[in-house]
Amino acid sequence: MFHKILVALDTSIIGRSVFEEALALAKAVQANLTLLHVLSSEEEGSPDISLLSSPEYYLGLGMSIKILEMQQKQWEKFANQGLEMLRSLAEEATNSDVSTEFTQQLGNPGRTICEFARNGKYDLIVIGHRGRSGLFELFLGSVSNYVLHHASCSVLTVQRPVNASKTEAAQLGEVAPSI
Repeated sequence: MFHKILVALDTSIIGRSVFEEALALAKAVQANLTLLHVLSSEEEGSPDISLLSSPEYYLGLGMSIKILEMQQKQWEKFANQGLEMLRSLAEEATNSDVSTEFTQQLGNPGRTICEFARNGKYDLIVIGHRGRSGLFELFLGSVSNYVLHHASCSVLTVQRPVNASKTEAAQLGEVAPSI
């Protein structure tokens, strides 16, 4: 049975559903939860941090230090939002009598999730799946697909709710919004 469950979260709409599924399962089998958010420029809503990878280069090209500072502040705000999400969800799980911890790490989401699960000897990874297919998945990739094929333990994928509205689907990047 499952004793240690890793919950891979991002800040998308489906994140809440992923957490609720994992919490319900942890309660049912009396498992411990670890909530993981991987900071990545690949995540929807993340600021562009390409300028921060080599600021000396961009400064040498004449870019303003103020632009780089603004980029750094946006990234810090994004990181703090991730931590606040994790704290809030961990508190909710703890209040439901589920032993919970959380962490936020920088890296490639799929690889970081798989490595974290392997190193922590987790029994299960719970992750969201937006239902992208075809060209969306080919060009954008799929973290859940990577995890399904590379994880060292079982993986539970939580699908986007079937009854999601067109607006929610558009926010998930699956359909163009109506004009």
